[in-house]
Amino acid sequence: MNLLDTTTHKPPISLTIAGFDPSSGAGITADLQVFAAHGLYGTACITALTVQSTLGVSAVDPVANFIGQTLEHLDADLPPAGIKIGMLGSVEAVLAVAGYLRKVRGRGIPVVLDPVIRSSSGVALLDEEGLAAMQQELLPLVDWITPNQAELTVLSGVTDEVEDGLEALMRLHPHLHAVATGGDCEGDRTVDVLLEPDGDLHRFMGKRVMTTSTHGTGCAFSSALLAQLVLGNAPAAAVRAAKAYVTEALRQAPGLGGGNGPLNLLWPLHRQ
Repeated sequence: MNLLDTTTHKPPISLTIAGFDPSSGAGITADLQVFAAHGLYGTACITALTVQSTLGVSAVDPVANFIGQTLEHLDADLPPAGIKIGMLGSVEAVLAVAGYLRKVRGRGIPVVLDPVIRSSSGVALLDEEGLAAMQQELLPLVDWITPNQAELTVLSGVTDEVEDGLEALMRLHPHLHAVATGGDCEGDRTVDVLLEPDGDLHRFMGKRVMTTSTHGTGCAFSSALLAQLVLGNAPAAAVRAAKAYVTEALRQAPGLGGGNGPLNLLWPLHRQ
């Protein structure tokens, strides 16, 4: 994977806009670990507080009132070279983030959306009104989207093949780079599929890591993808590198907690 040498250069700033997971397996704190592992400096805007652990999510409290102020305050001092968006939690949060993206759209920085709709334990994290706002207000403003198969079905309305779902999503938003992540498919193989705006389709094959430490894999992938884009990698190379990073983070997971444990998101630093 590509890491930035920060000994002689200021690290690029990457902004994560997501929820807070107190177990640090997903959300804001996980994203910041991913950025650090790639040599980037991470800033953060919290969209929601959650009560969760490796055992699942038991409560969610959106904090949309501070999102707009936080983003404007950060941007005035620490403008990002890339933005990752995760859990939003409410229609108010979706609209606040969309308003910020309209202001920074002309800068040409990559924006990656991980469309968090439901937790892996089954808790709804975005209601129908928020989902509609995501489709209408947010997706036109982002460059990348990284749904798993269930999220792709919700966003595209297609329940058949992944490629059909991606094509349906791209008909709605033809500017997107869309990556269908394959971690939730069955079998001992994983397949991530990238569809680019020009119609190029790429498949990335992998071998499933047999572990229960899978908490936050979607967050880790989307943050690693953003990091690779900020570091200058082309689309297919960025997806390949992000997938390799997450695979190794799964292999080196520390085995914490009594449920779906966290990944070892800092493994590149430990290796060094």
